[in-house]
Amino acid sequence: MREHFRMMAAYNEWANRRLYDAAGQLNDTDYRADRGAFFGSVHRTLNHLLVTDRIWLSRFTGSGPTYPSLDLVLHEDLPSLAAARAEEDRRIVEWADGLSEEDLAGTFTYQPVTNPRDITQPLAPALAHLFNHQTHHRGQVHALLTAIGGRDAAPSLDLIVFQRETGIGLS
Repeated sequence: MREHFRMMAAYNEWANRRLYDAAGQLNDTDYRADRGAFFGSVHRTLNHLLVTDRIWLSRFTGSGPTYPSLDLVLHEDLPSLAAARAEEDRRIVEWADGLSEEDLAGTFTYQPVTNPRDITQPLAPALAHLFNHQTHHRGQVHALLTAIGGRDAAPSLDLIVFQRETGIGLS
């Protein structure tokens, strides 16, 4: 299980980098336009993902920033948001690389932002949620990029493409 989560952390970093590169090709109007996604725009959806990843990693590790709301805009411009995203992805990869099977079999306790009460649950399924949540909202951004610029505006984010490019997860 440990190797699976190490692969997912590396994939997450790879997919975010590809998505941010594509978002960087948009003009500012398209980047910020509310196009009906859950968080409205490419900009707000990418900010949401940074907010939630920081919240989850703080819950998992006991350190790092956390926030009282899921729709905060932490960075007003794409370059500073991209730099913060890259740093958070490095943090996730480093943390996942240090996990043991015992860690993954353990539990942790946290309080949800939307309904503050203590919840204790196993770490491995919650970590799977972190990566699934990223995939869910990256898919929304991917759809927005496609709607704005056509099929060529959005990169492939397939896990199998990542595996073929990097060799991670193939053995």
